Amino acid sequence: MGVERRPEWLRVKLPSGPNFRELVGLMRTQALHTVCEEARCPNVGDCWERKTATFLILGNVCTRHCAYCAIAHGLPTELDVEEPDRVADAVATMGLKHVVVTSVDRDDLEDGGAGMFARTIRRIRERAPGCSIEVLIPDFKGDAEALRTVLDAGPEILNHNIETVPRLFREVRRGGNYRRSLELLARAKEWGRRSLTKSGMMVGLGEAWDEILGTMRDLRGVSCDVLTIGQYLSPGKDYVPIARYYRPAEFAALKREGLAMGFRHVESGPLVRSSYHADEQAVAAAT
Repeated sequence: MGVERRPEWLRVKLPSGPNFRELVGLMRTQALHTVCEEARCPNVGDCWERKTATFLILGNVCTRHCAYCAIAHGLPTELDVEEPDRVADAVATMGLKHVVVTSVDRDDLEDGGAGMFARTIRRIRERAPGCSIEVLIPDFKGDAEALRTVLDAGPEILNHNIETVPRLFREVRRGGNYRRSLELLARAKEWGRRSLTKSGMMVGLGEAWDEILGTMRDLRGVSCDVLTIGQYLSPGKDYVPIARYYRPAEFAALKREGLAMGFRHVESGPLVRSSYHADEQAVAAAT
């Protein structure tokens, strides 16, 4: 017996509108990638019409093949050293007040791409000084110096997604490690940095309710500030299937649980993704 048909609350309108078309043009002319497109995010129309986007640096080919992610995997091409400048130019052109920068995994690079994250942060600071910066980083294979390189550039929010519960982690996040991800978030706090820390997880992969709460407690155990929880939507038949759809009331209950645990902000809903309304999340977490 398969999962039920996609419920009404998960249906979204096709992308349209003048701001969406303007952003499409900007991304193409600047040869930039966004996780919004590469990962087939259901919120691309909403976010782009609001002139918010998550820039994907270090190319669009990932060295890992996670069982939930639609981004292409394989052997990446060489680094584009001018990419940080183009991202900064796009942020300035768009007049963004908050920007999210993420990347594919680049296990082929000695620093995992940390240096390019730092350069991108610094270029944005130069060209859009009023813009707050959130980075959604890979685990850098546990390299503490790579993490230090990113934190030294001073992002307002350091995000690393836990994605799923420990029991399912190895199946879902191939090449990752649950404890290593928690350790990354812990280090950011232990080193006394001012950046808020953030993480996100998907539900609907076959986890139990108590397992979700356990993962949330693990994140609070390393003083994670912001949490996002959303419904897993399989990109296709070659990916982990959807075990079930969570109802809006269940997401509301998870938000209440998270706030009771001490998270500064919890964004929980069927269509929530790590960067969904990230500008509003940043404001809410900072107050």
